[in-house]
Amino acid sequence: MRIIGGTLRGQRVPVAPRPGLRPTPGRSRETLFNWLREDLQDAVVLDVFAGSGALGLEALSRGAGAVTFIEKDRRAAQVLRTTLERLGGTRTTLLERDALIVLAKSPFPQPFDLVFIDPPFATSLAQAALTALVAAALLAPGAKVYVEVPQGTDLSLPDGFEPLRQTQAGESVAQLLHWAPPQTVPVATETRL
Repeated sequence: MRIIGGTLRGQRVPVAPRPGLRPTPGRSRETLFNWLREDLQDAVVLDVFAGSGALGLEALSRGAGAVTFIEKDRRAAQVLRTTLERLGGTRTTLLERDALIVLAKSPFPQPFDLVFIDPPFATSLAQAALTALVAAALLAPGAKVYVEVPQGTDLSLPDGFEPLRQTQAGESVAQLLHWAPPQTVPVATETRL
């Protein structure tokens, strides 16, 4: 697999031979990054179930300021670490842990402008990750979240998410979501005279 645009265009991205690891195909990545064209410059990006790291690396290649990758599979993380040493420079961080635990602990210095959620199929991890991002306040106002799930998956969007775009390729459905934090109404306090 290769990076398809930006400063790293043409660079190879190795894929660890792991069960369930299915990198987003080039055509789907091209569609996604056409959608994100205006949102990438200096963006703080999170690639939640990174796998090969193709989505995060594509964002980095196209102008993202920093990318954090989360991958718990040891072999996939080793391959990704080698790729990041070669291509990522100082603008990347790899966390080799369970993504949902990391999101719940929220060890990040600032909220994210762009998040990729492309978990192993036949899991409910996409839903859990969306919920965790909201619960831990990890999204900047106006953030974009890309979610890829198998066709037929019933994805319930937490309050604050608005669907922007959707596409279907093979057995998967991908959505681009916009995050607008729900407005909290201040509770009126009673004053006595």
